Amino acid sequence: MSVLVLGGAGYIGSHSVYQLIEQGENVIIVDNLETGHKEAVHPKALFYEGDIRNIDFLRSVFESESIDAVIHFAAHSLVGESMEKPLKYFDNNVYGTQVLLQVMVEHDVKHIIFSSTAATYGEPESVPITETTPTNPTNAYGETKLTMEKLIKWTEQAHGIHYVSLRYFNVAGARATAEIGEDHRPETHLVPIILKTALQQRSNITIFGDDYDTVDGTCIRDYVHVEDLINAHLLALHYLREGGKSDVFNLGSNQGFSVKEMIDTARVVTGKEIPSEIGERRAGDPSILIASSDKAKQVLGWNPTRTSVTKIMEDAWNWHSSHPKGYREEV
Repeated sequence: MSVLVLGGAGYIGSHSVYQLIEQGENVIIVDNLETGHKEAVHPKALFYEGDIRNIDFLRSVFESESIDAVIHFAAHSLVGESMEKPLKYFDNNVYGTQVLLQVMVEHDVKHIIFSSTAATYGEPESVPITETTPTNPTNAYGETKLTMEKLIKWTEQAHGIHYVSLRYFNVAGARATAEIGEDHRPETHLVPIILKTALQQRSNITIFGDDYDTVDGTCIRDYVHVEDLINAHLLALHYLREGGKSDVFNLGSNQGFSVKEMIDTARVVTGKEIPSEIGERRAGDPSILIASSDKAKQVLGWNPTRTSVTKIMEDAWNWHSSHPKGYREEV
């Protein structure tokens, strides 16, 4: 039997494929390469290029392969773009998931691990955020992910598909060996933007507001190493195969670091100056977002081991410094 990884050429998906193959799994990747990279595809994985919204394409994959579980990373994920193009996000994210679930039902595939997000919570009234915190998305991206979760939940009730939904906080880092890493176009994530500044690909980094109610005035976020994050997916896969009931889990580090702390850490790791300047606050940016991941630790047995931001920054720097142009120079 094989694990189907949707979006397996993307940042988080490619790290998932590497760990699955190291665990002895047969892996099939489906990716339309809109934001993924062919160079990130593991050489031992079977790769199909196509769009999950194309039901005939997806049916052909399920008919050709023996699939017992799906890990679903295939989604648009830029918050700003989602507010400008909500129809694009609902079409790709929600409709794509509807087509996927239809094909899973047709082929009696009963296990799905879903890549969700802390954006489903919106701006929480208190931290740390637990799975019982009310979901109230403040952007279209978060709304699509919450809708995808609900689609999966109701499909379970009707068709017996069991799921684990994993709500990520800020994912960062890369494989320590630097074969693969983070390469988005455009880049919107803090850690790669900091490191591109260290590489002098940007003149400076803009800190969006320094008047928040935090120790140094800048936003505090919870950063989780991508390799720790993926380990939770492998545990979730085992959990479902062993008959675990469908559930939702937060994945974070249970600790928060400010924007200034992240920049200072990068200065130490890289030995570079990394100029910064203060800009205007961004609309809708909460001052503090920190996860409680206790449930994932108790139920799934998750034990993140790369929780220091220094380790996260070192692994990310290994990738960015050895691939300053990302995957472009691989072509």
